[in-house]
Amino acid sequence: MIAATRGGLRGPRLLLSVAVLVLAIALVFRSLTPAVPQMADDLPTSIYDITVKDIRGDDIKLSEYAGKVLLIVNVASKCGLTSSNYKELNVLYEKYREKGLEILAFPCNQFAGQEPGSNEDIQETVCSRFKAEFPIFDKIDVNGKDAAPLYKYLKSQKGGFLGDGIKWNFTKFLVDKDGKVVERYAPTTSPLKIESDIQKLLGTAS
Repeated sequence: MIAATRGGLRGPRLLLSVAVLVLAIALVFRSLTPAVPQMADDLPTSIYDITVKDIRGDDIKLSEYAGKVLLIVNVASKCGLTSSNYKELNVLYEKYREKGLEILAFPCNQFAGQEPGSNEDIQETVCSRFKAEFPIFDKIDVNGKDAAPLYKYLKSQKGGFLGDGIKWNFTKFLVDKDGKVVERYAPTTSPLKIESDIQKLLGTAS
């Protein structure tokens, strides 16, 4: 009888002890594990919350472009895609600038070192050789731990094929008048192939 009573009490006490031990271990492990911030917590809620630097190093708030359709491109001066992309981007800008299109070009040297120059070198090349009139911004990283906040945001909104990272020069993001990232295009997609999508967002599609 005594043995049975002891056996009957042993079960609940054992379960209680195990539960307390598990809770204690969990609390200790939590206190020793450094908090890892979620990427989403670091991202702005809107593209218009982001400030970038232009080619001269001046701060530009993207909220200045509210109400416009944006085509955002990471560019390079020495890429095999450079001449054709700048030529077609110029065509789009001349055709739709007055209708509400802005093209924002961000030089990047992360792909085969094809944008090695300083901001001054880049500006000279873009203006004299490629005749670009759309805004050129500060040279940035688009991938990795030092990626510009703008590109972290763009990639979070529109992932790419086989991962969200930018794959090469002249990846393109199309943003509507409300600041929503509506489409992402591969580097090999020519700017003129995007024209119909731009027309729809501008309300000029025939």
